[in-house]
Amino acid sequence: MDMTDMDGEEQPADVAISPDPPADLPVLLITLLKGVIYRDDDERLWGMLLNLQTRVRDYVTVLGLDLVLDEAEGYAFLKSRTESADNEATPKLPRLVARRPLSFPVSLLLALLRKKLAEFDASGSDTRLILTRDDIVELVRVFLPDSSNETA
Repeated sequence: MDMTDMDGEEQPADVAISPDPPADLPVLLITLLKGVIYRDDDERLWGMLLNLQTRVRDYVTVLGLDLVLDEAEGYAFLKSRTESADNEATPKLPRLVARRPLSFPVSLLLALLRKKLAEFDASGSDTRLILTRDDIVELVRVFLPDSSNETA
């Protein structure tokens, strides 16, 4: 097909008009902005993400986000891009999710659970670590001050 304008000049053939975004793209983006997408939870959504991942990456880059996609483990989520200290010309983007400090007991519990999980993974005996409420209480009890109120 000859691409000429009204003056008879030939137009460059490499100029392409981008097609409309697929109808699935907004569904993917909104779901990712709301949280993590797991392959096991929604196979159809996971398949859409794999097919459109370059479009998703391009779109969220404009927002200062990165798509983290782990096909082996079957999850994907959005993460704020790390700011480089040497580039002071660009304005600092606000965080997508506000950071909130955790209390000491919550931080302690997370650290102890992470340690327990690392020990469990090192042993390699089973595929799942299951702790009862009593197990968790015993983990934390050592680090908290003695209290006369046993329900807390």
